Amino acid sequence: MDHQHVKDTVRQIFTEYLSLNGHRKTPERYAILDIIYSIDGHFDIDTLYMLMAERKKFRVSRATLYNTIILLINANLVVKHQFGNSSQYEKCYSQGTHHHQICTQCGKVSEFHSEELQQVIGNTKLKNFRLAHYSLYIYGLCTKCSRAKTMKQKKLNNQNNQKKEK
Repeated sequence: MDHQHVKDTVRQIFTEYLSLNGHRKTPERYAILDIIYSIDGHFDIDTLYMLMAERKKFRVSRATLYNTIILLINANLVVKHQFGNSSQYEKCYSQGTHHHQICTQCGKVSEFHSEELQQVIGNTKLKNFRLAHYSLYIYGLCTKCSRAKTMKQKKLNNQNNQKKEK
């Protein structure tokens, strides 16, 4: 599905959601939706706030952004992730299933795809529950932080060995 077709479709879904739930169809809400569906990957409210000011020249408050994000989550157009202390969001219409790796040291989030994991989770029998979608978060150390930790440990070991020799 091309980019413009996705934007048109999510706009239509959002319009239907707003109508069905008695919410106003404001230009700001549609501008926020448009910006979100122009972002690749995760974003936070501060990033969205800056993009709104830069690209759309809309002066919307953070409260408006939060309120619109909630509407978009309820309309199944945006998903919220909690990465440690940070709330991140991402568009979810027409997005393939992906998984997240989160570094517990620096907080870096990276995505990866695994057909094998998707098949295992998709084939898992859940008692009294039908799977609609899922998120998988894997926590550990990224390569950069792992190397830094190893180097720090080597340095400490060398210092301890030098003290013992004296």
